[in-house]
Amino acid sequence: MKKSKNIKEVVIKIEGEKWAKALDDTFKEVNKNTEIDGFRKGKAPKSVFLKKYGIESLFMKAAEKCIDDAYAQMIEENKDLQIAAQPLADIKSIDEKYIEYVFTLTLKPEVKLGKYKGLGIKKEEVKVTKKEIDEEIDHMREQYKENVVKEGKIEKGDIAVIDFEGFKDGVAFEGGKGENYPLEIGSNSFIPGFEDQLIGLKAGDEKDVELSFPKDYHVEELKGQPVVFKVKVEEVKTIKLPELDKEFFEDLGMEGIETKEELSKQVKENIKTRKESEVEEKYNDQLLEAIAKETEIDIPDTMIDEESHRMVHQFADHIAMQGISIEQFYQMTGSDEVKLKEQYKEEAEKRIKYRLILDEIVKEEKIEVSDKEIDERIDELAKKYNMTKEEVRKEYGDNIDYIKYDLEVRKAFDIIKGE
Repeated sequence: MKKSKNIKEVVIKIEGEKWAKALDDTFKEVNKNTEIDGFRKGKAPKSVFLKKYGIESLFMKAAEKCIDDAYAQMIEENKDLQIAAQPLADIKSIDEKYIEYVFTLTLKPEVKLGKYKGLGIKKEEVKVTKKEIDEEIDHMREQYKENVVKEGKIEKGDIAVIDFEGFKDGVAFEGGKGENYPLEIGSNSFIPGFEDQLIGLKAGDEKDVELSFPKDYHVEELKGQPVVFKVKVEEVKTIKLPELDKEFFEDLGMEGIETKEELSKQVKENIKTRKESEVEEKYNDQLLEAIAKETEIDIPDTMIDEESHRMVHQFADHIAMQGISIEQFYQMTGSDEVKLKEQYKEEAEKRIKYRLILDEIVKEEKIEVSDKEIDERIDELAKKYNMTKEEVRKEYGDNIDYIKYDLEVRKAFDIIKGE
């Protein structure tokens, strides 16, 4: 850990009756499972136990019993300090009369702000093109596409339902056989040249498809080798997209949409809203990046490590929603938590720096948030998520200060932007 003026050590001493009780309680717990010659299990007197094992055998468990009290005392005695990361605790000294814990505190670093107003950075203008609208509607139609049987020849984009078996030097090879396999022509999911040779065939046709495996193919004995696939077309299907009609609009479940024009208008609004959010986020990042270049902050390693650790857990939660555990991810990528934290280190430092800058601007500008503003924000959230205000308050619970902080940050950005 690099030396930093933002690191402070605090020693907390637990002694007297409190320490004596911790030692005595530990003895009673440990002695229950202790066997000493001449006594029934757990019935040896304390003096006999201590003679055999020594009082030192009780220290570590007793220390665990007192750590919460020591932590609470440390927080109370240092409540005026701005602690910026989880304090680290260790034992400084210990004997039968007392225990001393040393807490290493990471304090919020000093921020020397540079210029944060009139930065001359302009926000991008949001535009939505007809092409974007049409592409979004096509994407929506794709979600409701159907595969229907087609009479006639296979064309690019069709689905050929095929039986096939591959042969090398006249001998069938492992993994080269399939039945009723739906192959989309043009998907390039089979080895190069296979799909193209099916174009023009129709249901019932059979064909020997001759080609060679790629030289970098993953099966060693098939790399670059010429093979023959005996193929039979069982069925040909074509992809049918839904018409922009009442049935499709009902499937979409978009209230008040009954015509293509109304759908286009709504899609345009949705794209605009999304783009505005993306542009605003990018604009805010550009502003903070510019401020950061002119700002001096000595960020302690402990803050960066803690933020990296938090980002790893956020990532783990994200992939868990996709059915992948963090252990599976590590196995698939040959990574581990240490390597992943290292990857996040630069981004973690940036996040902390931006957060500290905003905190300092809030302090510098004497920004305050009233109870009325918090209540109005809770009302907005309730309407947005179709909840009652009471439900929102309950959801935030003891973390209602998050709403206050969010409002402070919004006001800080208004000042940065000159709004």
